[in-house]
Amino acid sequence: MTYKITAPSRIDTTIKLPASKSISNRALIISALAGVRTRPQNISNCDDTEVILRALLDNPYEIDIKAAGTAMRFMTAYLAATPGEHVITGTERMKHRPIKLLVDALRYLGADIEYIGEEGFPPLKIRGTMLDGGSIEIPGNVSSQYISALLMIAPMLRKGLELHLTWNIISRPYIDLTIHTMHDYGARVEWTDVDTIVTEPTGYREREFMIENDWSGASYWYETLALLGDHESRISMPRLIDASRQGDSVVRYLFSMLGVKTAFDDGIKTAPTTVTLKLMHSMLPKLDFDFSGQPDLAPTFVVTCAAMGIPFHFTGLATLHIKESDRIEALKREMRKLGFVIREENGSELLWDGERCDATWEPIDTYEDHRMAMAFAPAAIKFPGLRINNPEVVTKSYPGFWKDMQQAGFIIEEE
Repeated sequence: MTYKITAPSRIDTTIKLPASKSISNRALIISALAGVRTRPQNISNCDDTEVILRALLDNPYEIDIKAAGTAMRFMTAYLAATPGEHVITGTERMKHRPIKLLVDALRYLGADIEYIGEEGFPPLKIRGTMLDGGSIEIPGNVSSQYISALLMIAPMLRKGLELHLTWNIISRPYIDLTIHTMHDYGARVEWTDVDTIVTEPTGYREREFMIENDWSGASYWYETLALLGDHESRISMPRLIDASRQGDSVVRYLFSMLGVKTAFDDGIKTAPTTVTLKLMHSMLPKLDFDFSGQPDLAPTFVVTCAAMGIPFHFTGLATLHIKESDRIEALKREMRKLGFVIREENGSELLWDGERCDATWEPIDTYEDHRMAMAFAPAAIKFPGLRINNPEVVTKSYPGFWKDMQQAGFIIEEE
C-alpha cells in the first residue's frame, strides 16, 4: 500500500494522542510482577503494548512479539524471573536484533535461557524460576531497554540487584522513567552513584495506575506546525504532563528553537493537561544536539531541519543502527529522494550542511519502521503529493496517526 499526502495550508485542531507506549509497557510488566488484577488505566492501544498485554493475559507456550523490540527485552527478563517454560520469538528483523547482552546478564543471575537459532539472537527458550540476584556489571552504551528489563525484575530477586553500568550511559531518561514507574509501585530503587543503581528485594505493591499520553507522538505535530509556517494555525493535545518523566518530552524545548511555542492550560506540572502549539518567530541558523537521551526523536528532526533549510549536526545516534530499521542508513537513503545529502560520521552522527542533490520523488520507504513513516508524513507540507510506502507500520506505536492527519486537514489518498 502507498499513501499520497496533500497538506492543508492552515490547521486548527485538537489531537487525542495515544497513551505513552513507554510507560504502558513498563506498567504492564511491573503490575504483572506485583500481582495486580486490574490493568493500568489509559493503556496504549499500539502493537508493541498489545503483544505484551496478550502474552501476560494468555500466557501461551510460544510468545510471538512480532516487531516489538521493547517487548522482546522486557518479556525475556520477566519470563526468566517467573515460573513456567516459554519460547519467545518475533519477525525476521527481530531475529537479527541482538539480545546477547541481556541473556548473558540474566544467565549470570541464574536464569535458564537457551538460543533456538543463531547464538546471540531470538528466538529463545526460557525456563523461568526465582532468581537470586546480586551484583552485576553491564555496558550502558548499548540499549537502555536491557537495563530497564533487569531493573523491573530486580525487586523480585532474592538478593535484589546492584547494577553497575560501564562506558557512556545512553538513553538515561528511559532508565529514569523505569525507576520512576517502579517507585510508583512501591519499589526501593535508587541511583547510588553516577553509574550504579541499587534495588532492594522488596517486591511491588498493588495500586491503580493512570498512564499519561505520549510525548513521542506529540513530536510529529510539533513538526507539522514548524513546517506549516502559519502563525494562525493551532494544534491542541490533551493529557500531556509538563513535568513528564518521558525522555521525549524534551521535544518542546527543541522545537521552541524552531519557532513552535508550547502553552500548558494550567500551572500544575504533575497532572495531565492540554498543550496548545502555536508558531512564533525563529531565526535559528543551525541546530546541534546530542540525541543519546532521546534517539527516537532523531528522524523527526532530520526531516524537519532539512525541510526548513536549517543545517544540523546530530550526535548520540549509535543505537539507531539496531532499531526497527537501521535508521541512519534509512534516513540517508530516503532524504536523497527529496534532494538532501545527509552525511554520517563515526557511526553515531548525522550532519547536513545544506548540500542538495537531484530529487527522485520516489515514494518514501518505511522499512517496517513506524517512526520513518510518521517523521516523513508532515514533509508533505513542503513537498506536495509526497508518497509513503507501507504506511500501516504506524500501528506499532500510534494506530490512529493517519486518522488524526485527516482530522487535521491532510488529504490521504491510497494508491
